Amino acid sequence: MTVHDAPPVPDVFDPRQYATGVPYDAYRTLRDHHPVARQEEPEVLGWPAGPGFWAVTRHADVVRVLKDSATYSSYIGATQIRDPDPDDLPFIRRMMLNQDPPGHGRLRRLVSRAFTPGRIDRFTEVARERARSLLARALGEARASDGTVDLVTAVTDDYALLNLADLLGVPEADRKLLLHWTQRVIGYQDPDEAGAPVLDAAGRPVNPRSPAMLADMFGYAQQLAAHKRRYPDDDVMTTLAHDAELSRAELEMFFFLLTVAGNDTVRSAAPGGLLALAEHPEAYETLRAGRAELPSAVDELLRWHPPVLTFRRTAVEDTELAGRHIRAGDKVVVFHASANRDERAFAAPDRLDPSRAPNPHVSFGDGPHVCLGAHFARLQLRVLYREALRVLPVLRTAGPPRRLVSNFINGLKSLPVHIT
Repeated sequence: MTVHDAPPVPDVFDPRQYATGVPYDAYRTLRDHHPVARQEEPEVLGWPAGPGFWAVTRHADVVRVLKDSATYSSYIGATQIRDPDPDDLPFIRRMMLNQDPPGHGRLRRLVSRAFTPGRIDRFTEVARERARSLLARALGEARASDGTVDLVTAVTDDYALLNLADLLGVPEADRKLLLHWTQRVIGYQDPDEAGAPVLDAAGRPVNPRSPAMLADMFGYAQQLAAHKRRYPDDDVMTTLAHDAELSRAELEMFFFLLTVAGNDTVRSAAPGGLLALAEHPEAYETLRAGRAELPSAVDELLRWHPPVLTFRRTAVEDTELAGRHIRAGDKVVVFHASANRDERAFAAPDRLDPSRAPNPHVSFGDGPHVCLGAHFARLQLRVLYREALRVLPVLRTAGPPRRLVSNFINGLKSLPVHIT
């Protein structure tokens, strides 16, 4: 096929299409014919139009962009596809996620002190008891009805939220605040999650990551830190509150990042993995029979249903990627879900293989910004799936899942299943 015969570039920007499923066919077209492709950025759902961006869909190119922070910056324009308001950009850049080395490395070292392996490993039994309790509740709901239950509302939302609250040290009475803030920030493109957008004086939607929209969260973070200084405990917020190197603003930004990213990574991955197993009964039976190891299955389910669909960088200088000339200041967006299905990196990528090895998926990113909480997330997923396999002999869907309207998070709003 010549360049002139290549199919047109499909749209993979519009967040509304993700409500019906991840557009894997479009991703394949991009990988095969337009691996670095210009995407339009029209006005959608009340959010203003943008200048467009480069969509990067092959695994090798995605890894290259994620690893090369000198060429592809997280700081210049932050990490969301949509450009932040210029007045908000200095504020948004204070977050570790939106910084480049060496500043990013300093912040990462500070927060990593709170994520000690011992603290995470001690959490295993807490997560196990929680998974058992929530799955027992789901079984009770199913028995009381027609044998169906929504695993998102009955199990995975609470599982992710309560685990994070325990790790952070958020009092029980305040834990629903974490879910509220997560839905507001992550689900801002979805009217079901965020409701009508908050508008500024000019009638434009207010970015949920702006100072005005985060004031209540930051106020709470300072109150919680003050409490932890008076009443220390074995939790992440106690460690952060007693860290003399952290400024007030840095502590607030860490609380934001841990609350939103820490919650929604597992909140999205857990039901996605259960959906994959419900749709692939042979894989579920393989795991129940012990013919595949659960750690490898967790990574395969993460490859199959990555919690994060995209991340944005900004070109620092003129460069070339997959034969395309990229100018300094251009937006470059990597598509994790596409990279995870790239035939160039994975044998039979459209087959769910619980024993897949090697499995170089990029669901937790790569390079300097690789997910700080990946170990904690894998632990939670491993515990939840093990308990599901133990108590649910049969797991099958009882209707289509409802998906989040988002080109950023691969979220499920409901997952009705039939369980026995």
